[in-house]
Amino acid sequence: MKALLIIDVQNDYFEGGKSELYNSHKALMNIEKVLKLFREKGLPIIHVQHINTRAGAAFFLPDTAGVSIHKNLTPLDNETLIVKHAPNSFLNTNLSSVLQEKGISELIICGMMSHMCIDTTTRACMDFGLKVTLLEDACATKDLIYNQNTIPAETVHNVFMASLDGLFAHVIKTEEIFKLSDL
Repeated sequence: MKALLIIDVQNDYFEGGKSELYNSHKALMNIEKVLKLFREKGLPIIHVQHINTRAGAAFFLPDTAGVSIHKNLTPLDNETLIVKHAPNSFLNTNLSSVLQEKGISELIICGMMSHMCIDTTTRACMDFGLKVTLLEDACATKDLIYNQNTIPAETVHNVFMASLDGLFAHVIKTEEIFKLSDL
């Protein structure tokens, strides 16, 4: 069975948030389309929310507006919410047991950030024998600085999607999910 895994689409990643991402609204619009599809088909939906408990953290702080899941994606009562405190959605959470209990063997993954939690969680899926379809235009990231050079967000995103495509995931655009016959 397939499930939709929406990772860290939280207020701090949008305009006015403490860690605004490049193309966060474009990603949000695509996530909304897929969420609607999964709700209409009655397929499992799992939301992941990062709450930062690390000393010195700058965003996703407990009891702030920024830590909340974006209002357009508010989980329904019949949808699962996983709270995490690290980039890997499996680390010290019950995600693996939730997937086993529901008989889920394949995840459709989307969310934020491409270079951090999307990458880490997608790679971890291999450890659990899960098949992954990653919706590249339903993910967002930001510019990174390395060795005093700024790496543009678009480049960061493309490098991570390219590195995940093949061995770790089947990377596609959101519109392609509507063409899958086994949804």
